[in-house]
Amino acid sequence: MSERYKPIDMAETGPKAVRTAFANQVAYCRANDARVTARVVAALGTLLAKPASEFARRIAGWQGPPLADALPLRAAGGIHALHLSQAAHELAPIYADSEDINDNAIIAGVIARHEAALLPWLDGPPQTNEAGRSSNFIAAMLWLADKGLPPRFDCLEIGSSGGINLMIDRYHYDLGGVHVGPQSGAMAFTPEWRGNHPPQHAIEFVGLKGCDVAPVDLTDPAQALRLKAYIWPEHHIRFARMEAAIAAATDEPPQLVHANAADFVEAELARSQANGTTRVLMHSIVWQYVPADQQARVTAAMEAAGAQATPDRPLAWIALEANRTVHHHELIVRYWPGGEAPRKLAHAHAHGAWIEWLG
Repeated sequence: MSERYKPIDMAETGPKAVRTAFANQVAYCRANDARVTARVVAALGTLLAKPASEFARRIAGWQGPPLADALPLRAAGGIHALHLSQAAHELAPIYADSEDINDNAIIAGVIARHEAALLPWLDGPPQTNEAGRSSNFIAAMLWLADKGLPPRFDCLEIGSSGGINLMIDRYHYDLGGVHVGPQSGAMAFTPEWRGNHPPQHAIEFVGLKGCDVAPVDLTDPAQALRLKAYIWPEHHIRFARMEAAIAAATDEPPQLVHANAADFVEAELARSQANGTTRVLMHSIVWQYVPADQQARVTAAMEAAGAQATPDRPLAWIALEANRTVHHHELIVRYWPGGEAPRKLAHAHAHGAWIEWLG
């Protein structure tokens, strides 16, 4: 499969789109230091030409847009879950990144033996909750404070999954030497910082609430396993972070509701906003999974609310989302009043390893 992305419309459907989605996912994984996941996705992709199982036939004949549906990651998540639960020991050499083995034959054999367990993984989108991405949210809030917005943030998050980033106030951050959050936080983040450091400000959180179409209870071992299955196995620190997030949620669950993005944003923006607070919509690696009609509703709701924003009750929109052309993620911010045009503040690693600050 190609090491480079192939142009594809996120809404495109059909067998060619499925093949391209798998090729793109392989390239994306390799570009983000996920060699093992790339191997699994590549092996799954080889099954599409002559699908010999119901699992492969469902993938090959996918009716929706495979890239927007993250179809390759749905399938890879199921394979990883079998490995994590030790239900398929023959996967161990792949996840050990061993050489001189036949990935295609191993994956095909596992599918043949565990198809009943794998099929449900195709029924819902991946859950890619990652605490490391919250460093970008913090950097953006420091930038907003530097623009004169009140540094008391009332945060709304869409696609919150298990609510790991809704516990952002419990973590400590070292962003190019700028420290934010409790020293003895539930987690500590020191991403490799490239460029000038962000501005230094004291910030606080007055609200943290999120939504998801399939919210995850971090304290339920079965649901936590599902989240772990979507963690790229080569990124060991992410598993440690997941355990820390589970412990934090056990102490005090994040405020997380079952709702789609558009319904949630419209309802929350209709709430009264306290003077001296900045209301923030934030999301990371979520927008591609939000249906186009909901994207339009969220955008319209934000722009309508922004038109009513005041310097004492401003509104901001912080998005960390994939740019699949350049193989990395971009931190984009808008705010009202005065910053209606999108502003790119940073390029960032998919899981928070580094941030290239442009702000």
